[in-house]
Amino acid sequence: MEAIDAIDNGINQFDTDKPPKYVNNTHISSRVGRLNLDWTDPDQSPEKENEAFQRAMALAGSEFLESVRFHARSWLPARSIVMECIAERFDIDPSGEIMVLKRFCPWKLHLFELEAELKVEPLIKYVLYGDERGKQWRVQAVAASPDSFESRKPLPAQWRGLRDDELSKETRISGCVFVHMSGFIGGNQTYEGALVMARTALKM
Repeated sequence: MEAIDAIDNGINQFDTDKPPKYVNNTHISSRVGRLNLDWTDPDQSPEKENEAFQRAMALAGSEFLESVRFHARSWLPARSIVMECIAERFDIDPSGEIMVLKRFCPWKLHLFELEAELKVEPLIKYVLYGDERGKQWRVQAVAASPDSFESRKPLPAQWRGLRDDELSKETRISGCVFVHMSGFIGGNQTYEGALVMARTALKM
């Protein structure tokens, strides 16, 4: 709603006079705008205009209902899960810098928002969650910011790019599966192994 209201009132999205690098013509204001009568249409009657308005209402209404459904079915439950996991982080590790998702859900944006709202200190460095498809556990380094590819504390450089036995030998942690070349994520066959990876990485 904030974005729609800002566009309607001509408020710039950024505090800068620099031109945008690209134009977004896919947001709802643009799509509604394309439903206006075409200036080349010979029929510019009020009836024709009302037809266009009805189509615009149907489009905006469906988008609103989808947004409500999404927030009720997905956004709010995920936020509740992340909030609960943040509250329990010191039970996982005394540092408070490791969080475990009891149930996987979209967590990244919720984590950043809740850390700010709850004034979480120290910031969480690693999030552990189960990978149901591979029956493994993941250790993911939290990004420096929502739009950043940099991590607050990447997994150790000497682990990166290694897999399986080679990784387990280097880390001295059994059950290791992999660590990504950038250090933003790794995996272990068990929860216990993933937790040891996170705890070890914190100290390195």
